[in-house]
Amino acid sequence: MLKEPIFRILSVSHEDNSVNAVLEIDQVNEIFNGHFPDQPVVPGACMLQMVKEVLADALRVSLRLVKADNIKFLSLIQPSARSLQLNIAYQLTDSDIKVNCTLSSGENICMKLQGMFVVL
Repeated sequence: MLKEPIFRILSVSHEDNSVNAVLEIDQVNEIFNGHFPDQPVVPGACMLQMVKEVLADALRVSLRLVKADNIKFLSLIQPSARSLQLNIAYQLTDSDIKVNCTLSSGENICMKLQGMFVVL
């Protein structure tokens, strides 16, 4: 289990079922010792965790990802990335939260996700 988070939130805005955040990667996080030692990249699971944590913070609830209808990892994120932009559009229903989001580094889209979270 990681002792320190792999990212921190630099800024966040939340309005009209949309959350937009600027994130910074911890370049010296221990996860990069094994993923991968000579050419470190941010693991896909960590990208999903970023979405979950930012959305949970914005909605002030605990969440669990229950469905990823469409998830695409389009490009690698190196720890040296200056900042990442996370854009989440969401729709609340009686039983879940549907999301459509992108994670980008500059002009480069790194991940797209269409999925569903439930409140714990």
